[in-house]
Amino acid sequence: MQEPFEVDGARLTWRGGGETLVVEPWGRGSVRVRAALGADVVDADWALLPPDARAHDDARVVVGQGTATLTNGAIRVVATASDFFDSQAGYRQFACRLAFYDADGRLLLQEGDDGGALKLRARTYSAQPGGTYRIGLSLESDPAEKLYGMGQYQQDIGDIKGCTFELAHRNSQVSVPFVLSSAGYGFFWHNPAIGRATFASNRTEWVAESARQLDYWVTAGSSPARITASYADATGHAPMMPEHGLGFWQCKLRYWNQGQLLEVAREHKRRGLPMDVIVADFFHWPKMGDFRFEEEFWPDPSAMVAELKELGIELMVSVWPQVSQESENFEEMRRRGLLVLSNRGIDVQMRFEDPSQFVDVTNPAARAYLWDKCRANYAGHGIRLFWLDEAEPEYGVYDFDAYRYHLGQVAEVGNLYPQLFSRAFYDGMVADGEREVVNLVRCAWAGSQRYGALVWSGDIHSSFPSMRRQVTAGIHMGIAGIPWFTTDIGGFGGGRTDDPAFHELLVRWFQLGAFLPVMRLHGDRGPSEAVVAADGSSRLASGAPNELWSFGDEVYEILERYVHLREVLRDYTRGLMAQAHTDGQPVMRAVFHEFPDDPAAWDLVDQYLYGPDLLIAPVMTAGAVARPVYLPAGSRWTNLHSGEVADGGCWLDVDAPLGVIPVFARDGALPQLVGRI
Repeated sequence: MQEPFEVDGARLTWRGGGETLVVEPWGRGSVRVRAALGADVVDADWALLPPDARAHDDARVVVGQGTATLTNGAIRVVATASDFFDSQAGYRQFACRLAFYDADGRLLLQEGDDGGALKLRARTYSAQPGGTYRIGLSLESDPAEKLYGMGQYQQDIGDIKGCTFELAHRNSQVSVPFVLSSAGYGFFWHNPAIGRATFASNRTEWVAESARQLDYWVTAGSSPARITASYADATGHAPMMPEHGLGFWQCKLRYWNQGQLLEVAREHKRRGLPMDVIVADFFHWPKMGDFRFEEEFWPDPSAMVAELKELGIELMVSVWPQVSQESENFEEMRRRGLLVLSNRGIDVQMRFEDPSQFVDVTNPAARAYLWDKCRANYAGHGIRLFWLDEAEPEYGVYDFDAYRYHLGQVAEVGNLYPQLFSRAFYDGMVADGEREVVNLVRCAWAGSQRYGALVWSGDIHSSFPSMRRQVTAGIHMGIAGIPWFTTDIGGFGGGRTDDPAFHELLVRWFQLGAFLPVMRLHGDRGPSEAVVAADGSSRLASGAPNELWSFGDEVYEILERYVHLREVLRDYTRGLMAQAHTDGQPVMRAVFHEFPDDPAAWDLVDQYLYGPDLLIAPVMTAGAVARPVYLPAGSRWTNLHSGEVADGGCWLDVDAPLGVIPVFARDGALPQLVGRI
């Protein structure tokens, strides 16, 4: 029988039945797998970066009788080929199954088998109109493994073994298809198509609704830290967080004029309250897609920015990818093909005040146009922080097959949109000489982190269950390679400044916010305020005040203490950001990230680690004045409120009156915080 494998250095290729399968080393202890039907594989660079060849100098391939083994550091891949005559089909059948092992020979996962008479295939291709395929992958792994990652889904489930996920973005849903296993591997589905991932006990299934090839990446690692570091090497590291990302950010829906925004900043300074960033939210523009200030309400942006800088504050402005049909830029952008197109019906993809279409950021010309407008109308005033809202993008109806981009149908490439939205600003800012890029964005995909993407968790409800879901989301996002994460402190919608129940929620969320990668107060508070122009025409309403002093003296006293605590944490937070930048480590960490040998750590989703040394256990139940806290085994823990010290490996009932969030320091770290919380 002819040998079915081809070897080129450490690159292994198998061909059979019209399918081409390629396995090759792709970073330290990692491999990339691609397969295509009726074609050769292509070098798609959706998120994976070219590997550093030095990371796999010792990679090698050994071919035996019907098998081939590729070894690259901590990972070993065994390819088993089969070739037999199928009497029922009347022709020969060809197949190749992959299995992945760690350096000790333990099976990590493998492609599914044929099931004998079932004639199953681990890799499936169902032809679609336009020359693509609905591609599926079936994998087998340890039924008892714990799985984390996949980005942000609005649920409070930690271990996602047994869950199914839509591979698509929505407002408050961020699909990043990387998963980390307690069995010692990481798996990345390198495909931006709309699809689904299911992690069942009997098998794992990945599906891309429209794709041209199968493409995935696997890494083996001795610890979660090793796995996340390898994934960051493969998809990119976050930049170093600028100094103005370490402190407090003030925001609301919405400061509607220049004087109002400046007065909030001045009052902060009069009260001695720290603030690094203040935000001008949406509809500071005349029409959606104008990408500029409306002169009546913002008469002198340059003077505004200059005064804020004197106060030590940076201004961030909101940029939406929607372009109203009434915008001064709409006709030019439509004529030049810079907008998303609809496959059927009229080209209206969302309506916010006016019917609109989205900027097609998959088109390099559209990205350049967008940055040119923002450079002239924002950066030209000294603004260097952008809030990239609605980055999914948020279609009025999420019928993904109804739209197409420059790069292809949304069904095929749709999940790439938020990454390229961030890239539009990152590339433009860097080309203009900016070296400290951090932009707030409502969505992300793999690789977004390398473009300075700070992801916040979207338009979430103001409630304790919602708050709990954001803690879970932050843990999963860090594992999925997005270390810069935040949330609207207090939630986005449903909170009223005159509601005592909301005051309690705000206090508890603000305490949590002091220990998030970025601390940002935002929300649409009630009751709303009407906004009217000088000519009597209406503008989008503004929410109620959302400053630290807006909720009464008792609340203010607590918020004031925690906003100052954030400043005390500045040096520690800077160190965490350096670890994210250089080593690819999450800032907000699952407890098992530091304590993988403690089984209990793999089941904790309502407490987490802020870096390696602070255990955060937020209070997320209305009326609660205590909560159980698990102290991981192997360290001694200091209660930073009481100063009491306890050995790890146990549960404690911890007092948490309204002004206190339970926080524990590991092995005597940060002694200056004792009594400050």
